[in-house]
Amino acid sequence: METSKKQARYQRLFEQLETLMAKSTDVDARMATIVAVLHHKMEYFFWTGFYTLKSGDLIVKNYQGPLACQVLAKHQGVCWAGIDQMKTIVVADVHQFPGHIACDSRSRSEIVIPVKNQAGEITGVFDVDSDHLNSFDSTDAEWLEKIVNLINH
Repeated sequence: METSKKQARYQRLFEQLETLMAKSTDVDARMATIVAVLHHKMEYFFWTGFYTLKSGDLIVKNYQGPLACQVLAKHQGVCWAGIDQMKTIVVADVHQFPGHIACDSRSRSEIVIPVKNQAGEITGVFDVDSDHLNSFDSTDAEWLEKIVNLINH
């Protein structure tokens, strides 16, 4: 998708989600709403969802798309890289990423955004896979970080 078109779409989706977030302060409801809106409005989003940390494990939460891995192997793959490095991770080709966890072999590229609670502690990640190579860029990173920040605000 052309950058200017992508920027404009994210701006509209952000405004829509901001309005929807005002309807509930429940974190699970907000996560489910973010997943539903983005999964159905961004055509290159193949798998869209959240993994949360529970007792040191990274466990699937709200998601849409093909069946997910329920628990991700510790400190492996893109999701754990986002947590361990405490930053957004963009991967153009997941098959070139060391330790990639293939929950669905059709996934080709991925972006992971750490999710933080109100105290600033990482509580999980927002994970999006695409079934095409090179689907995600700095525009996706910028806007998805803003969207994820709506969860606790």
